[in-house]
Amino acid sequence: MVKKLLLFFSSIANTALLVLMVSLGSQNLSSKHSINLGFSSTEKYPSGFLIGMSISLGYLSGGLTTSFLSNTKNKTFS
Repeated sequence: MVKKLLLFFSSIANTALLVLMVSLGSQNLSSKHSINLGFSSTEKYPSGFLIGMSISLGYLSGGLTTSFLSNTKNKTFS
């Protein structure tokens, strides 16, 4: 159980650091794009920010999925 909690919180902490670095790194970029969602569109953000956010959200979803599905029982092979 402790292993799952450690993996869970480290995944959230690392994703928060990734989002912080992406946010700080894309402050002064001039080319901005918006995403068309079908029913509306987002504000104009730099393309590096959009790519960085998608990578960090993928990292978060993969880390959380791993922490929820990991098996904590020790298996010994005889």
